[in-house]
Amino acid sequence: MSQHPSLKSSKSVGAKRSVLKRFERVKLLKARGEWKEGMTAMGLPKTKPEE
Repeated sequence: MSQHPSLKSSKSVGAKRSVLKRFERVKLLKARGEWKEGMTAMGLPKTKPEE
């Protein structure tokens, strides 16, 4: 199946994401010092990616 022409020239792939994956949020919380030992990766607080 061929790809639609509007998708072929898309430069937005790899663009800045506003949503982080769970492991990225844990890493960011550790860097900020907000990660406490024994916390679970479920139910993490919302975090904005660093720019």
